[in-house]
Amino acid sequence: MNFDIGDGIDTAVNYVLDNFSPALDFIAAMIGFVTTGIQNILVSIPMPLGIAIFVALSLWRVGLGFGILTGIGLWLVSHMGLWSPMMETLALVIASTLMAMLIGLPLGIAMARKDSVAAIVRPILDLMQTMPAFVYLIPAAMFFGLGAVPGAIATVIFAMPPVVRLTNLGIRQVHEEFIEAGNAFGCTSAQLLFKVQLPNALPSIMAGINQTIMLSLSMVVIASMIGAGGIGNTVLTGIQRLDVGTGFEGGLAVVILAVILDRITQSLGQKDAAYKAPFWKVLFRKNERGELATATA
Repeated sequence: MNFDIGDGIDTAVNYVLDNFSPALDFIAAMIGFVTTGIQNILVSIPMPLGIAIFVALSLWRVGLGFGILTGIGLWLVSHMGLWSPMMETLALVIASTLMAMLIGLPLGIAMARKDSVAAIVRPILDLMQTMPAFVYLIPAAMFFGLGAVPGAIATVIFAMPPVVRLTNLGIRQVHEEFIEAGNAFGCTSAQLLFKVQLPNALPSIMAGINQTIMLSLSMVVIASMIGAGGIGNTVLTGIQRLDVGTGFEGGLAVVILAVILDRITQSLGQKDAAYKAPFWKVLFRKNERGELATATA
């Protein structure tokens, strides 16, 4: 006896489309409002000002060397004519990451507090991470049509697991002594969470957000197949026309944006003050014995 899972999934999808169209339209409108608003803001920023903002963030959070590399990379993107597509991609990444955090952070906290929740959610996260990314495009397009909205939804599903897992892990790894001290001072459950657990779990949480951003960047390129736009369109055009140059330009722009976002978001979870020091001090700092040692990134 054969059990056709595909037919069951098709039946469920058709049931949702037939009975929950108003709810789907409302969700699409809300996500479209957020995504379009962020996109309009980013695209309206003049290119020189945008580069200056990124360079300033890089100088502040990472150092002089990376600030210079950021300026050169973004100057190259603008001279390839991909500044506006890059801003569209960045808007989709920001919107997707915000939605992933909105869902993922409370879910990670719930997993850390209740083992029963963790037991239920963990297999779902495994499924979300191992399912081929292209599969998410099918229901997203069926439920929400074509454009940035289904692209954002598919990206959220694909990119959310790291922030959930690392929030759960970070809270669970908070030292028991800190929990006992908080209880001894009479902290309520909410105070213990917000004043003890989350601050101490911040490096792990930021690592999860960093990985979510990276996965979002990889997914928004795939999402261009359902009209998400941005740099993904450039890469997709290169594939369709077998144009190596066009595809390489789009891929290079994605790499530059990914490196900038990766280093800046990494720095937000770093407690080491040397990470924010000038790059010559980071590269050549002394170890505990006073010997000159090369720092690692």
